[in-house]
Amino acid sequence: MTTLATAESAVTVAEDAHQVRRRRRLSPGKRWPAARLTGPLLVVVLWTAASAAGTLDPGAIPAPWTVAETAGRLWSDGTLATDVVTSLRRAATGFSIGLGAGVLLALAAGLSRVGDALIDGTVQLNRAVPTLGLIPLFILWLGIGETFKIAIIAIVVYIPMYLNTHAALSGIDSRYVELAEVQGLSRLRFIRQVVIPGSLPGFFVGLRLSVTGSWLGLVVLEQINATSGLGYMMFQAQNYGQTDVILVGLLIYGVFGLVSDSVVRLIERRVLSWRRTLSS
Repeated sequence: MTTLATAESAVTVAEDAHQVRRRRRLSPGKRWPAARLTGPLLVVVLWTAASAAGTLDPGAIPAPWTVAETAGRLWSDGTLATDVVTSLRRAATGFSIGLGAGVLLALAAGLSRVGDALIDGTVQLNRAVPTLGLIPLFILWLGIGETFKIAIIAIVVYIPMYLNTHAALSGIDSRYVELAEVQGLSRLRFIRQVVIPGSLPGFFVGLRLSVTGSWLGLVVLEQINATSGLGYMMFQAQNYGQTDVILVGLLIYGVFGLVSDSVVRLIERRVLSWRRTLSS
């Protein structure tokens, strides 16, 4: 009997160890962050090899070293730094406004039936209208300066923020709500202890989509009557056939998107670390 019990105990320990190793392999939080650079680096390697072999037409797709030289020249001239700062300012302003609006509207709709009746249908209607299709109307309303660009970026951001946060609020288990009522939690404590933790997973999904959307919107908006910014730089380069300058702008947009998404993922892993603790 002792031998049998010992064998069963050893099997149980082995199975537990296997499950732990499996969770570590599948857990996104355990991935090496630099591993996300493997794909982009592979593309650069293939691009470099094809350019060195003469497979690519330099006029259509300049070599990586040509693009790097162009980026260095633009940075030395000061034009690239000015354009980068301008683009970052536009994206940050529009993103901040859209983020705040999306979260506040989701809370108002998710915590109140009246709010849901007034807000959700309106947002769904706005969602059905292509955001970039609003550009002509916003130009008439706000002029063709910075204001309309920031407003469009805010709309691009607030829609996924609202949709994902509102969906997370609607998906909170009703048992938690009943438990909060039994314990007599105040409205403020209910929001802090139940609503906010329950909505965080959806919030971060919306945040990642919003970050990406802000850069996508910026690419288009900066080519409309702008005098600075990466999109303006690319538009001017198109007029003069400067493919290398266009690639510089696209690469910078790509780096911004990858870095911002990585930052959001890092914050998400830190804030939602309790989910991995509960599942382990």
